[in-house]
Amino acid sequence: MTTNRSEMSRLEGDTPAQRLLALLEVIAGKDQFFTLQGMVEETGLPKPTLHRMLQQLETSGMLQREADGRHYSKGSRLRRLAESLLLNDTVHGARHAVLRKLVDDVGESCNITALSGGEVLYLDRVETSAPLRFYLHPGSRVPVHCSASGKLFLAQMAPAQRRRLLNEMSLESFTHNTLVDPEALEAEIEAVGRQGYAFDDEEFLPGLLCIAVLAPNPDGPSNTGLAIQSPIMRMTRDKALECLPALQRAAEQIAAINREALSDVAQAAAGER
Repeated sequence: MTTNRSEMSRLEGDTPAQRLLALLEVIAGKDQFFTLQGMVEETGLPKPTLHRMLQQLETSGMLQREADGRHYSKGSRLRRLAESLLLNDTVHGARHAVLRKLVDDVGESCNITALSGGEVLYLDRVETSAPLRFYLHPGSRVPVHCSASGKLFLAQMAPAQRRRLLNEMSLESFTHNTLVDPEALEAEIEAVGRQGYAFDDEEFLPGLLCIAVLAPNPDGPSNTGLAIQSPIMRMTRDKALECLPALQRAAEQIAAINREALSDVAQAAAGER
């Protein structure tokens, strides 16, 4: 098989540690399990060398071996590292200010989320001052199939990628509204993809309504969700849709913050060359 030269260039480094990190970067971009032989064909590295590198990553908890003993997937330590980066990035303050302004505008609790495996991870949250509210702190997790943001993340995926993710999960029913039938869930996800926003209508917690959008990313899929949450006694679907323009404006502002941060990183990297 012909060696993928672009992958080989990513594995170049002056030290074994740099080459190990380059391999980890390639693995982090995968959306499915992989084998030693598959990585040999993809990178062109000698099989003994690659086997030793994968063993090092597995021993450190960055990778884990699947039940068949042949396939690898991302390990718990690598997922924790990714989540820590999301929770503690340098643009947190700017995005938090946008979130607080949104809460002031709509009068309900709002949060910023990201996709982490089969779950939606709460990166940040600002609570409403209203006396009745649901407390979900940063670091909280919600299964992707019963989250408004989660449906949007799923809608971005290719159908095969989405099926793989959902097939690995237990579509647990949390309330009488939770979508656990695969066909019903797929129909909901297709509708979400068309309309650009999603609801969680008491699908995770009884009495909680949520509407969400994604911060747009012109370069590809977005991993930043923005949502409004409210008790159903204060919020209906129609009222949530009245809040949609404010939610979309805030999502655009967060997208601009993300782009600026990435531009700063690119400029810094260029200056180091």
